[in-house]
Amino acid sequence: SFLLQLWDTYSKSGIACLTGEEIGNFIQTLDLTESEDRAADPCWQVKWHLGKLIKKMVSGVYEENMSAVNGDRALTLSHTDGQPPRSPVNRIAAHLTGNSNRKNSLSPRIDSSPRRGNGQKISNWESSRKGHSFLYNVELRNGELVIPQTGFYYIYSQTYFRFRENEDEDSDLLAQIRNPKQLVQYVYKLTNYPEPILLMKSARTSCWSKKAEYGLYSIYQGGVFQLKREDRIFVSVSNGDIVDMDKEASFFGAFMI
Repeated sequence: SFLLQLWDTYSKSGIACLTGEEIGNFIQTLDLTESEDRAADPCWQVKWHLGKLIKKMVSGVYEENMSAVNGDRALTLSHTDGQPPRSPVNRIAAHLTGNSNRKNSLSPRIDSSPRRGNGQKISNWESSRKGHSFLYNVELRNGELVIPQTGFYYIYSQTYFRFRENEDEDSDLLAQIRNPKQLVQYVYKLTNYPEPILLMKSARTSCWSKKAEYGLYSIYQGGVFQLKREDRIFVSVSNGDIVDMDKEASFFGAFMI
């Protein structure tokens, strides 16, 4: 390289060109020290070429650093609502698990609220970090997750339907379960619109045998949706009488992506 050639020339000549003068001071006054007398001086030529090379290298490094800074700045501004990228400190996520007190976990079958939707809303999720449940920068109100920031969210839910054959059970319920029945899980969002907006639903028609001691079935669904600040999401189910709110089997959650 040119720098190695300069070093080789300097070593062979034995001229201590860089002694007695700080190279930094020389580079700062490089453009001011050029003259006809100096142009014929080999020692000055070494200093001049070396100074030019150093300036060029420093300029290249500076431009690369500025490009990286501008790229990071553009990435930051591209986030939704012009907000900075999420760090672990402000990450938005929630995982709610079933509450073993099943009777208190579902809204009444007949709901007087006009913002009800289909099925029975699960209103009493466990969220107090018992087991696997947690709320991370998300609020839970009456079984509804309140969205704190506009963006794209992955929403998921699983419902566990479980029926045990028992002669003492109500005969109408037995007849209802034994006949082909559609098990449905709904995921809704609430906005300023008067009615809930259905995001997902999953269903299957099942008929359990009279000879089976247990009838078991679980429904899972998940998807990515754009949600706005203050939107609320919740889960409703059909056949609430046979939903088992075991914490590992019935759950509901969301996280921002």
